[in-house]
Amino acid sequence: MMSDRRFVPLRIAVLTVSDTRTLSDDRSGDTLVERIAAAGHHLADRRIVGDERLDIRDTVLAWSRDPAVDVVITTGGTGFTGRDVTPDALEPIFEKRMDGFSAVFHRVSFEKIGVSTIQSRATGGVVNATFVFVLPGSPGACRDAWDHILAAQLDYRHKPCNFVEIMPRLDEHLRRGGASA
Repeated sequence: MMSDRRFVPLRIAVLTVSDTRTLSDDRSGDTLVERIAAAGHHLADRRIVGDERLDIRDTVLAWSRDPAVDVVITTGGTGFTGRDVTPDALEPIFEKRMDGFSAVFHRVSFEKIGVSTIQSRATGGVVNATFVFVLPGSPGACRDAWDHILAAQLDYRHKPCNFVEIMPRLDEHLRRGGASA
């Protein structure tokens, strides 16, 4: 449900995690970039890193500390193979985990691909007062996550509540001297 509030564009960084993709063939990253722009948000940065825990973590940490980035969306590395390490790299730095994101993502995904959704470890959380969403590496999964969850939750006009309206309060613990990653 939409309200009479004005739209607030966010600055969203997109990270593709893959040992094989480049910007010229990154269909999942392209899907996210297209939807971010179509919604009226700004692409803050876009990168591709290999399936290496430290590279994934360090990129997301750097973005989370950058005042020019409000949200980070990753795509890739959420499966069960040995090289799928994105949740393993990021969940330890989550200050708060967003279990509801994973639950709703799987519900939406189940409608599209059935029980195969259990092969994804999609997750979300907050790092340094920055929302981080960890999506599978398929264009379909990126479409589903954006169209059915993120488009509304990253829109200040969405009622009854959305992530944008709580963003100014995400760092309350930091202002009181709490430690962060």
